Amino acid sequence: MPAILEAQSSLTERYQTTVPESVRRRLKLGKRDKILYTIRPDGDVVLSRALPAEDQDPILGQFLDFLARDMANNPQHLQPLDEKWLDRVRALTEGVEVELNTPLSAEDE
Repeated sequence: MPAILEAQSSLTERYQTTVPESVRRRLKLGKRDKILYTIRPDGDVVLSRALPAEDQDPILGQFLDFLARDMANNPQHLQPLDEKWLDRVRALTEGVEVELNTPLSAEDE
């Protein structure tokens, strides 16, 4: 299949790149949008706009992004979990069964 559009970009020292404007327009990408890379068996790579999962919480995603940035910017604040802390968590959750695939409902309150 002939290419409809071709564009190039370069990798920085940190393996980052800028998505060319023509590609951003074609994929309707905006700031903070996610990109999906699909690698085909023949080695071709297809770049597409990643669609957010319907069950994905946008606030949780923003919070997780914040945590990732904070950990990258402040690694000195990271501390390993000690065995005493893990024992406390185990004691608090002993006997608690959680079914992660069961939807939450207001009726359970």
